[in-house]
Amino acid sequence: MTLERIQKILAKAGIASRREAERMVAEGRITVNGKVVDTLGFKADLARDSIKVDGKRLTRFEPKVTLLLNKPRGYLSTVKDPKGRPTVMELLTKVKWRIYPVGRLDFDAEGLLLLTNDGELAYQLSHPRFSIPRTYLVKVAGVPDEKKMVRLKKGIMLEDGRAKVVSSLILRQGEKNSWVRVVVTEGRNRLVKRLFSAIGHTVLKLKRIEFGPVRLGNLPVGQFRYLTPEEIEKLKKLRVQSSEPKQLNPNPITLN
Repeated sequence: MTLERIQKILAKAGIASRREAERMVAEGRITVNGKVVDTLGFKADLARDSIKVDGKRLTRFEPKVTLLLNKPRGYLSTVKDPKGRPTVMELLTKVKWRIYPVGRLDFDAEGLLLLTNDGELAYQLSHPRFSIPRTYLVKVAGVPDEKKMVRLKKGIMLEDGRAKVVSSLILRQGEKNSWVRVVVTEGRNRLVKRLFSAIGHTVLKLKRIEFGPVRLGNLPVGQFRYLTPEEIEKLKKLRVQSSEPKQLNPNPITLN
């Protein structure tokens, strides 16, 4: 008999991330052998126990899949929206496995979004202690001067705590706006927008082009691809990074 915590079983089965599984337990949506699970430490054996999620029995593990979507603006990074707004799942109708987004991109943001049914990988990529670098192209109103760019790197106190960028570089500047390449290691809600707002520059466009070692590349907007085994292995080996990237992505960047 192999006993595992119920949230770990759900994560391995691709039902939800561990955090989401914990919420599902708290909401009374999980039963084992006909009894509602009401403790997070509850253990079960998938091979012997009847585990049900929302009344549907969990019978076997699906193969673990992770894909990269070039998310367009105007889509929510969630599985369902109670208000009926478009979600990224509408772009993935050809995917037969039940997957969910790792982290989020704002409704009006675009670019690299990972989706998976691998709960362990999702946990590692989203938990703050792993400090996974996320790289963005940011179009802002005006041109930040050197002092403001230094402030971004030293850190700014936001309403939910101090935050900073790992690196930032102005790629192009005009009379009314500029493009900045920014790397952060947190996934806090609207973090990049709030950082630039704090130094007096409104974000006009936001595009994520890298997540750890995974790059968006030339994938067309609205299209997706499955990650290679090598990319997944690199993601799983990521650890806390305390220094800046030594060089910028040598791949060409399109700004529009």
